[in-house]
Amino acid sequence: MTFNQFIEQALIEDIGNGDHSTLACISPTAKGSAILKIKEAGIIAGVTVAKQLFEWVEPHCLVKILKQDGEQVCVGDVAFEVEASVHTILKTERLALNIMQRMSGIATLTHQYVEKIKHYPAKILDTRKTTPNFRWFEKQAVLIGGGHNHRMGLYDMIMLKDNHIDYCGSIENAINQTNQYLKANQLDLKIEIEARSLEDVHRIMAHGGVHRIMLDNFTPALLSDAVSIINKKFETEASGGINLDTIVDYAKSNVDYISAGAIIHHAVSMDLSLKAVK
Repeated sequence: MTFNQFIEQALIEDIGNGDHSTLACISPTAKGSAILKIKEAGIIAGVTVAKQLFEWVEPHCLVKILKQDGEQVCVGDVAFEVEASVHTILKTERLALNIMQRMSGIATLTHQYVEKIKHYPAKILDTRKTTPNFRWFEKQAVLIGGGHNHRMGLYDMIMLKDNHIDYCGSIENAINQTNQYLKANQLDLKIEIEARSLEDVHRIMAHGGVHRIMLDNFTPALLSDAVSIINKKFETEASGGINLDTIVDYAKSNVDYISAGAIIHHAVSMDLSLKAVK
């Protein structure tokens, strides 16, 4: 779904056959301005998206950005000012806030994860545990917060998880069939495979044919053993139930990546408001 398609569908969902509250009491020729006020400290995200949104609704409106995406903000700060038709401001307000609040919450939580392990080489990755049709915005928020994106979807990377392996019958079968498929279809995609035990790690290393090994639901101690065994021959990724309280223990293993779905699905929206300026 493109940005324009998303915005169009989101506005249809909210406005329906008309913003009757605004139509009832505001002249269609009225002009006005509003400010985006910060009501909670954190990392602001979605400012650029909000500007694009207002300009999509009213191409000649004026949006003055005062806080850039990724900036640390405090209560009382103003992220941007918008001058436009009052009808544009009122019917666009909620969608702009919904997007920015969600993105800012994710960016803020991601930043907390990144700060926790800043003295270790591991990079924070997101996952595909995202809101349907809102994935691009959520993954953009991860980047703004200092994290890194894993694959965007099922089409830009191969991920051989437990179910793929079980349906194929073995680790070796899954790897062989995948490489044959990529060659036959002339696809240049990296292959990541899940390991559920040290035995799996040894089998993957003996067989080869992949780029990264995802060490799923390993304890920190077991993860350290696995990373030592792999010894940089493949990229390594820790995954499974990792949170702010445990992430440092996992990072100490010198694993390359730590994927944490929680940076998206556990993020709490930041409190923001759009206020009319008279």
